[in-house]
Amino acid sequence: MWMEAGILSREAGLVPTPHTACLLLGSNIEPEHNMIRAVELLQKHLHVLQVSSTWESASADCCYPDYLNLAVLVQTSLDARQLKEHVLRPLEAHMGRVRTEDKNAPRPIDFDIVLFDGVLLDPDLWQYVHLATPVSELLPDFTSSSGETLQQAARRLAQLATIRLRKDIPVSLPQ
Repeated sequence: MWMEAGILSREAGLVPTPHTACLLLGSNIEPEHNMIRAVELLQKHLHVLQVSSTWESASADCCYPDYLNLAVLVQTSLDARQLKEHVLRPLEAHMGRVRTEDKNAPRPIDFDIVLFDGVLLDPDLWQYVHLATPVSELLPDFTSSSGETLQQAARRLAQLATIRLRKDIPVSLPQ
């Protein structure tokens, strides 16, 4: 659908305005493999601008395996709803994600849109270290309504909850 819209826009002489989105990826089922695979798949569907380091933190539910998270900055001609419905949810399904009522259940991959065109879509960004830390690598100066930068929030939250850099899982963009 969006490809057709792009063709129509080009034929009409209009160039679609690119949007910038910051995505958070998470996995706790074969995460070492799935995080790398997820970024590879995103690159086939979106223009990936930057990728954060990979971080490990405990699951919100004590009974589940630890999660790996990373942030990805992408550019797209899709709006946030289209991005979620036409790219992110199908990629989750492709990678074996099954949604259940338990929002903390283990999963091979989870894609969340945290920011879209500079607008915060997930207010939990300021409350959880697993969100703030990877996103702060890409957008350290993003500022809350109280004036706290994301980099400051990540440092504050890291004092309250454990998060560990996973240098052994290098996810990077092709040069």
